[in-house]
Amino acid sequence: MTSASAATTRFLLRARTGGPKDDQGPKLLEHVLGWTLVVLLAVLVTRAGLM
Repeated sequence: MTSASAATTRFLLRARTGGPKDDQGPKLLEHVLGWTLVVLLAVLVTRAGLM
């Protein structure tokens, strides 16, 4: 194996695309916090009389 192909192989092994398999976080908590933020924003907008 040449040094160029070895460097390419090392780069490809470390390269990450950010696809769905990379994100293994707590999805339920993320959804609950997201909807809580939406409801809080709606309450604030309504209370401020902007809608």
